[in-house]
Amino acid sequence: RVFLRAINQYADMLNKKFLDQANFELQLWNNYFHLAVAFLTQESLQLENFSSAKRAKILNKYGDMRRQIGFEIRDMWYNLGQHKIKFIPEMVGPILEMTLIPETELRKATIPIFFDMMQCEFHSTRSFQRFENEIITKLDHEVEGGRGDEQYKVLFDKILLEHCRKHKYLAKSGETFVKLVVRLMERLLDYRTIMHDENKENRMSCTVNVL
Repeated sequence: RVFLRAINQYADMLNKKFLDQANFELQLWNNYFHLAVAFLTQESLQLENFSSAKRAKILNKYGDMRRQIGFEIRDMWYNLGQHKIKFIPEMVGPILEMTLIPETELRKATIPIFFDMMQCEFHSTRSFQRFENEIITKLDHEVEGGRGDEQYKVLFDKILLEHCRKHKYLAKSGETFVKLVVRLMERLLDYRTIMHDENKENRMSCTVNVL
């Protein structure tokens, strides 16, 4: 809780002193995002790994601090305005890590950041190729590391498709991208499940699907 308060004070200072065009400090903002995501993903806050009694005790006393800092990261991202493009594709990995935390409200609040990144890169270069390449690379790494689940796949699909379909220029390419990532996620989750299967044919089949 002490760290959370310190990070929020840091965030206030960034918004007040280092956001406008003349005083914008890329490295400070970068540090903020990496620090906040590291805080959110630390082992001692992953409540689903605790016994129900311990989880209830922590929630009762402190609430889910991951949700608190996650909402703050989301607000800080949107505060960046025209500076957002400077954080693409570097921030795709940390944001992905945050959205993969198995907390539904946090996921719903932060997955839309991906659409914002797509939109931002598209306005700058007329495509979102860098964002797309980065999320595919990082997703592979995260799912192999044990993160991600069926619910995440469904939410990712639903939220991003809704956003893309409302956008004049991103409707078609956005939908193609979302379908591609969801299909990849399916294959990666299958592969992860079957990795320890004794049946070599099953393992080979999943490997071929991923490739």
